[in-house]
Amino acid sequence: MNSKHQIHLPVDGGVTHEPALVVFSGGQDSTTCLFWAKKHFSKVYALSFVYGQKHAHEVEMAEEIAHEAGVHFDKMDVSFISSLAHNSLTDSSIVMDQVKPADGPPNTFVPGRNLFFLSIAAVYAREHSIRHIVTGVSQTDFSGYPDCRDAFIRSLNVTINLAMEEQFVIHTPLMWIDKCETWALADELGVLDLVRHRTLTCYNGVPGDGCGHCPACKLRREGLEQYLAIKNNSTKD
Repeated sequence: MNSKHQIHLPVDGGVTHEPALVVFSGGQDSTTCLFWAKKHFSKVYALSFVYGQKHAHEVEMAEEIAHEAGVHFDKMDVSFISSLAHNSLTDSSIVMDQVKPADGPPNTFVPGRNLFFLSIAAVYAREHSIRHIVTGVSQTDFSGYPDCRDAFIRSLNVTINLAMEEQFVIHTPLMWIDKCETWALADELGVLDLVRHRTLTCYNGVPGDGCGHCPACKLRREGLEQYLAIKNNSTKD
């Protein structure tokens, strides 16, 4: 497995005695990050957002996972996001892009979503005396979403710190790994089956392996197939 995710581990790569807040959707990436945070921080909080998404069942699943993992869970209604711009994740009348257009992000992109989520998470973290914030964004498998890029996260981290006179650290364990490596990380953390069967990544709201044809499901399935092939080959050896 690619070791680049180690770049974003706490100091010395071990458990820090500080708490962390995970921006937690209940999907593959954020669930993997939740258990990554449990491994590296003394206490973990999870914060989910309801923003008018068609696949809002993900938040219910996130709450179930958090409770079973012994993680404090909160959710916030930020439905105003869906009224700011039109996109296929919040507007059922828009046919979802199956591939990324050549001239910009796909229409599954929700403008400002990670900007709002992380800014709100920082305020929440400040009120709970938390300075570590964990998010599952990835530049490797970013689907054309500009707010999943490393440059954005680093810039926002600086801006949030300036805005609140704090020293938050935004951790992105998946930033430089692809979906295959994300599955490997879930397996390494002992939650491969949980992530595979009890998370919701599908844009059409189908848990587990999903609908199979939306962009999120395709990316997830391709990564899983790649990882299982590698795992099976290593077992034979």
